[in-house]
This record gives sequence, C-alpha cells and structure tokens, in this order.
Amino acid sequence: MSGHAAWQVEVLIQGYPGKSKEQGGLGWSTVALARGPEGRLALLDTGRLGVRKVLLERLKAAGVTPADVTDVLLTHVHYDHCENWPMFHRATIHAPGAELDWACAQLDGSPMLPEFTLRALAANPRLHRLAEGPTGLPGITCFEAPGHSLHHLVFVLDGSPPTIFSADVAKNRAELATGRADISLDPAIHARSIARLKAEWRAREGTVLLVGHDLPLTLDPAGRPVAAGERRMSVDAWLGDSLEDSTRFDLGRRA
Repeated sequence: MSGHAAWQVEVLIQGYPGKSKEQGGLGWSTVALARGPEGRLALLDTGRLGVRKVLLERLKAAGVTPADVTDVLLTHVHYDHCENWPMFHRATIHAPGAELDWACAQLDGSPMLPEFTLRALAANPRLHRLAEGPTGLPGITCFEAPGHSLHHLVFVLDGSPPTIFSADVAKNRAELATGRADISLDPAIHARSIARLKAEWRAREGTVLLVGHDLPLTLDPAGRPVAAGERRMSVDAWLGDSLEDSTRFDLGRRA
C-alpha cells in the first residue's frame, strides 16, 4: 500500500439489524465517509430518504458540506443504500452499471428499487459505471458479490487500518457467521459471495469490515469477529395525549 493512496474511513450513520412487523424492513443502513488523497471526500452508500437530516448533521459535525463530497460509491441500488445520491451535486456517482441497467428495466413497484431515483441516476452525466476491478479512485478497488442483489459490489479501501465496505453481502454478524441471508436472489450464489467476503477480510490483517446493518467489525487474535463501538440506536415515541409525554425505546441492548 502506498501512503498517497491511503483512506481514513469513519461511520456517519450506524446500520441496524432489524425489521418491523408493521413496517417491514427498516432500511437503517450504514453510511460512511472516507477521506482520501488529493482532498477527495467519498461517501460510501447514502442511506434512505428518511435519514437525510441526520446525514446532514453528521456531515456538518465532520466539517463537510454536501458540496465538498467528491465521490459517492454505491454498493447496490436498493432504496436504503442509494436514495440520497442527489444530495451531492458535485460528486461523481460510482455505481454498479449492470445492476443499474437491470433495475431500470424492471416494472415500477418493486419492493426494493426506488425507480424514479434510479432512472435519474442512469441519465445523470456524473454517473460512473462500475464493474469488478479498479474504481478509478486511487487506493479503492471493488469486487462483485451477488446474491442479495444482482451485481452487488464490495469496496476495498487502502488505509491505516484498511477498510472493506461490504453493505448487504452479509448484512449483520448473524449472516456473516452462518453464511446464510434472509434476503437473497439465489441462496447458493449468495453463500459463495459471503465466503469470498470472509476470505478477503481475513487475508488483509487489521482490516475493519463495515457491513450494511450492524456495527463495524474487526477480527480478534483468534480470528473471531468483534464489534467495534457501541450501538446508539433508539426510538422516541409519542403514545399519549401530550408532546411532553414521550417514551424512549433503547434498541441497542440484547434482551
């Protein structure tokens, strides 16, 4: 790894491994900021529409405005990972080209595809179509890991420490440990992608793995995944007759 191509990655939005009986997939996905060579600022996935205010607040706290972001890298085109790319008016949007083509050819109304957002992206002159290999950014490569989506990409960033941003190949520690996923186009292909992800992670000593719906993960000396940081997830609810009467549900604790 050459020093000039090193990236420093910080999580802006924590992912969460949960679903709601009434609301379905929560779409609470990981969003990260990567600071790279020559002043580049890259956003790794963008989250869903509902997280925009929080994302703006976290960017501001990091000393970054949307106009400062030079690159947006999208792992796949499900709504909870790509809906906010229009926030970044000056950035090059790097996305899996074959997956975008496939998504734009689907009938409106897919449960996971934000069709109008994707059509706008496909027509945008700032789109940079990606496939496995170099991304065009120094120190960042990608590889295809299909299963959760048709051409899901994983980004590998040189740095101290190195980072793998894998999003929903294995959304959480449970999927990583079992090699099985609860949302899969093809379970057998998906299992091979999870196996490849784990092999790539273990081959790069000290690498931080950022999955789509869980805390960052590192490997302990015995090669076991360990969560980094603490879960900050909670929900405030107004269940009574007064705005002053609110209840906070802590979603970060195990039962």
